[in-house]
Amino acid sequence: MQFLKILFWALIAFAAALFTFGNWKWVPISLFGNLVAEVNLPVLLLVTFLAGFLPTFLYQRAVRWRLRQRLAAAERTVADLRALEMPSTLQPASIPEQPVPPTPAVSNSPEVA
Repeated sequence: MQFLKILFWALIAFAAALFTFGNWKWVPISLFGNLVAEVNLPVLLLVTFLAGFLPTFLYQRAVRWRLRQRLAAAERTVADLRALEMPSTLQPASIPEQPVPPTPAVSNSPEVA
């Protein structure tokens, strides 16, 4: 499985390198006022990708962290409740003791009458 992960990321890196070498062009970007910035196309695409990806990624991480915290709190509560119930369920019920009648002695020898 690790080999497939490495192969996948190597293919992605190779495709990105091919795209970068094939599209190394200057792109003019009009900024506020009369300012114009010339940026390489791969750099511009990387910046726009990160501008869209990072907020979503950070939001997803925050939601996962919050859910893990809630799950841990719920598990602690369940463990505490089980610990409180354990002693009461393990105690035997009180049964009044009754005297046991004596059993007659049984002999294996035949009786002579």
